Amino acid sequence: MDYRAFVEEQIAEIKRSVGDGLAINALSGGVDSSVVTVLGHRSLGNRLKTVFIENGLMRKDEPQRVVKLFAEMGIPVELVDARKEFLNALRGLTDPEEKRNAITKTFYSTVFGRLVRETGAKFLLHGTILTDIEETVAGIKRQHNILAQIGIDPEKEYGYQVLEPLKTLRKDGVREVAKVLGLPPEITKRIPFPGPALATRIVGEVTEERLATVREATAIVEEELGKTRAFQYMAVLLNDRATGIQEGRREFGQIVVVRCIDSVDARTATPVKIPWKKLFRICERITSIRGVNRCLYDLTPKPPATIEYI
Repeated sequence: MDYRAFVEEQIAEIKRSVGDGLAINALSGGVDSSVVTVLGHRSLGNRLKTVFIENGLMRKDEPQRVVKLFAEMGIPVELVDARKEFLNALRGLTDPEEKRNAITKTFYSTVFGRLVRETGAKFLLHGTILTDIEETVAGIKRQHNILAQIGIDPEKEYGYQVLEPLKTLRKDGVREVAKVLGLPPEITKRIPFPGPALATRIVGEVTEERLATVREATAIVEEELGKTRAFQYMAVLLNDRATGIQEGRREFGQIVVVRCIDSVDARTATPVKIPWKKLFRICERITSIRGVNRCLYDLTPKPPATIEYI
């Protein structure tokens, strides 16, 4: 594919679709949303309002890091605090689909609905990619950014049209577009991160306490495995507990799973052979997190597993 031609085509298409109107998009800091943000900014300039929604589910210091990075690129990003809305919506939920549905509704209807009304925007630019659509349509895993494919009319339900400039590309193609746009390596080479964020890394109910645990474990895993060049790596907090020993006393503690996989486009994936010394160090650090006494390494390829747990 000629990615330079693709960029020019999408910039022209966004201009044509939005016309003289206003558009809005949510930036997460991942490569998909970052590419859409730059495409939209080059198409519409200040007629695109970019927001970072702080949903309480993000990685350590993520909101501030992303806003600062894009400010350095000349793209203003407004930080919107919606932590209370998301955590309230997730309270008491344990079923994976119910959790994804709650995040979808809160994101598109409650939070974005308010922002759309405030800005008058009639278009939402979204970083949907081909793999998202395929997995949702196949019933493998509902992606929270898929609307038309699950029978939701965003204009009727939420009052805006959704534009998806990347829906014909897979992850490797999006990275190529990012390079053409001149995005820095910390974005173009960044590992995938799900839209529902750390909620997909918690099996069972999402609470502030459990989020704090998986957030700390995620920081450890990303620091330790950052030089592996793997496609994706993560920490997952299970819903089960296990007996352990803490300060000489019996403890019924939490279990964290580490996952590190290689892939090209996320359709299939294989586990990475991490040296024992590195695995042991990761285990040692993760079990030093308060309340965690087990650390496991996931050897399951995709299929039969999906990459994420939820």
